[in-house]
Amino acid sequence: MHPLSESDIRTALVNASVSERRSLHLPPDFDEIGWAEIDYLGWRDPKSPTVGYLVIQRDERPVGLMLRAGAVPPRTRPQCVLCEDISLPNEVVLFSARRAGAAGRKGDTVGTLICANFECSRNVRRLPSSAMAGDDPERVRLARIDGLRERVQRFVARVCS
Repeated sequence: MHPLSESDIRTALVNASVSERRSLHLPPDFDEIGWAEIDYLGWRDPKSPTVGYLVIQRDERPVGLMLRAGAVPPRTRPQCVLCEDISLPNEVVLFSARRAGAAGRKGDTVGTLICANFECSRNVRRLPSSAMAGDDPERVRLARIDGLRERVQRFVARVCS
């Protein structure tokens, strides 16, 4: 992912009002982000933990979503739809995103299960076990990275459509 500025991120939010863009709080470690090691930028708002943000590169420009975490935790331990990590190293939360444009202004939303603190990029970069990867764990790891990128792009496209 290409490095982004605070201004880039605020401008990229396609489903947020002007006041919501202004009230956005960047992640505390924003200055230390390893941009080359992430497939999307995701974080929970430090001032409002029920609000999350997800920003990707789409057609060489940043596109961002404002998300809301579900109020009720799932009864069972769900799998993240984005990274599809089967080892479940972290909590997974239902996030909903108001659709962009007129549909969002009417209240239409899209929801999906995402790692609670957006750890997907780290999850897919771990080498899989030999039982899961067979003879070529690096090939499986690279396939998981590509899969994450594709699923994030699809989710953002659904919100933007």
